[in-house]
Amino acid sequence: MNDEVPEPQRIPRSHGRLSNRPRATPSALMTDRPHLVGAWEARVVTLLPQTFPGMLGASLVGKALQDGLWRLEPIDLRSFGEGRHRNVDDTPAGGGAGMVLRADIVDRALVHAAEGTPADRARWPVVHLSPRGRRFDQQMAQRWSQTDGITLLCGRFEGVDQRVLDAHAVEEVSLGDFVMTGGEIAAQAMIDSTVRLLPGVLGNAASTVEESHSDGLLEHPHYTRPAEWLGMAIPDVLLSGNHAAIAAWRRDRAEELTRERRPDLWHAHETRALHEEE
Repeated sequence: MNDEVPEPQRIPRSHGRLSNRPRATPSALMTDRPHLVGAWEARVVTLLPQTFPGMLGASLVGKALQDGLWRLEPIDLRSFGEGRHRNVDDTPAGGGAGMVLRADIVDRALVHAAEGTPADRARWPVVHLSPRGRRFDQQMAQRWSQTDGITLLCGRFEGVDQRVLDAHAVEEVSLGDFVMTGGEIAAQAMIDSTVRLLPGVLGNAASTVEESHSDGLLEHPHYTRPAEWLGMAIPDVLLSGNHAAIAAWRRDRAEELTRERRPDLWHAHETRALHEEE
């Protein structure tokens, strides 16, 4: 009689599920990719480099990153810190709550980020993501998409020493009129909005012209099959085949939505239209 207990059979684990698990830093998307000459580049100075590419590694923007149509370089601010703990901040001058990113530490990071980039800020903006900055909009995304690249400084804590912002001619930009714990989410949103405007990223370039904010108006409503759903039908004009009538209908709905939901945009649109008529 054999009293030995047989070793349990190892059941091979399926790796299909594991291979689809999102990684904190899909570094393969940011390294070992073709570097196309003249590809737009985003350099992001951050205390959380592991949060990139994040959503920038997904969908069409992620495919464009994989194909080398644009490049992404997270730069770890902590690596420029001082002491055993790589300190990057200190208490605010004059007192107050929180901590402030030190000018000398941020300067080292920005000098590193500037290597090989044009000094002309029109060709390579340097931007601090800050709630006190100018609000980001579609026109800014279009301007950035026409540059060689951009450096984004992600704020943390109470802010950044003003002296380093002045010394590097840093532009301050806000995602909106609210406060976040840091600039990383804002940076990803702004990069996404910019990259999708780069040539070859979207399959249909016309879609960037017709969407919300591109002409100062919100976008018109969209419909698709089925022709009737829950008793609601697609507007007849969209099924008419009359392209002029469809264009007029879409323009009317865009203007109506803008008047109702964004009176600030509507006022700017009317003002611009009056200037064009003069």
